[in-house]
Amino acid sequence: MEREAVAQVRRFNRVVTGRVGALDDRYLARDRPLGEARLLWEIGADGCDLRSLRARLGLDSGYLSRLLRSLERDGLATVGPGDHDRRVHTAQLTAAGKRERKLLDRRSDELAESFLEPLTESQRARLVGAMGDVERLLTVGMVQIEARDPADPQAQHCLREYAMELDRRFENGFDPARSRSVQASELRPPAGLVLVASLASEPAGCGVLKFHSGEPTEIKRLWVAESARGLGLGRRLLAELEARAAEKDSPVVRLDTNAALTEAIALYRSAGYREVAPFNDEPYAHHWFEKRLRSS
Repeated sequence: MEREAVAQVRRFNRVVTGRVGALDDRYLARDRPLGEARLLWEIGADGCDLRSLRARLGLDSGYLSRLLRSLERDGLATVGPGDHDRRVHTAQLTAAGKRERKLLDRRSDELAESFLEPLTESQRARLVGAMGDVERLLTVGMVQIEARDPADPQAQHCLREYAMELDRRFENGFDPARSRSVQASELRPPAGLVLVASLASEPAGCGVLKFHSGEPTEIKRLWVAESARGLGLGRRLLAELEARAAEKDSPVVRLDTNAALTEAIALYRSAGYREVAPFNDEPYAHHWFEKRLRSS
């Protein structure tokens, strides 16, 4: 890693923490630090379970508990069993907490306006655009990709969302029962593999490998949630699938796709896949692709 790049990141961090008031024990002129203020915002008007709060904020259980106890002492929040699952504890804002959150929202808007007010119109556009780039790039680094059992709830969520999106986009819809088999037994090692990408512990994408003895490995069900698009996650999942196939000594990977998935076709071509003759009887496929991972 280049030393100057690291130094620039540290300078950026110092400027931002000072400018947003992260070092102030009375964030936005209230009687609480930034951590408690952010927690109020994340709990929201409808409440939030503690597992989701930990994931969103990247906090360990002990620190989150201390923040919540402070909000409870101030009469701003309560913590108790959830309405739908008593085993899952949920944080709720009190009436006072909702008023405090509304005030913090207004003051946060004022702070954001103070960033922009001294700048010219072109400088504002540059700052807002740069902030958008920084947000996207930092989000990329927060995505985690790991193998999951096909019965895992996040894997199941992704596979359902994949099928629902194809059903919306294909001219005649999409019926998984008509498509080539992707049964759970085919997706567990050593027969196959399911990768799930998650962002703040929420499923953001998936991809599947099917290993065939003596035949090229097959890539299936590559999908990225709409909320995570534009982060390069599809390309990252594809590269990870290729790496997992190479680990199994597969010299070639193959995939098929539908003509309606123009962005997927562009991704495959830019990633070095070449179009080949049909190698299966997938009823929804219009294009078949292949990529050599290593020499035979």
